[in-house]
Amino acid sequence: MTPTELAEKLNARDLVLLAGRLLLSLIFVHEGLQLATHFEGAQKAMAALGVGTPLLIATIALQLGAGLSVALGILTRLGAIGLGLFCLMTASLFHTNFASQNELLHFEKDLAIAGGMFILALSGAGRLAVDRVLCATLKGKAGASAKAGTNAAPAEPHLSTGVTSLPV
Repeated sequence: MTPTELAEKLNARDLVLLAGRLLLSLIFVHEGLQLATHFEGAQKAMAALGVGTPLLIATIALQLGAGLSVALGILTRLGAIGLGLFCLMTASLFHTNFASQNELLHFEKDLAIAGGMFILALSGAGRLAVDRVLCATLKGKAGASAKAGTNAAPAEPHLSTGVTSLPV
């Protein structure tokens, strides 16, 4: 048995995708919770950087919403694209003082996380995701509707999981 065959039997790809999703999303969920629970301090710190309260609220919503989306595997591709773009914007707007080693490190970190998010957006969440459960449930309901004579939309295989999803 080749290592590839063994990995396929153990679903190592899905375990690695799950671990990667959790590791990538951790920083966003943590930071979103920190900003939300220390809102007044975050508001003052952001104001010093020229970021207003509406943008702070949008940042918290993005970090928590897309972070949980990636972690749980719900609309993972969309959440990963949103967080990847967020990292590119953060790097280019706030971490451009390359004379400071700390700023350069944050710039590079943001680029690396963006890269990971874009790779995740291409690969999808894998089979260990809430989307897979939802799609299977919807497929079961769509199949029952079709048997009952209701017009159900044809389903297509999802590229990353092999499960059936509704066309969007």
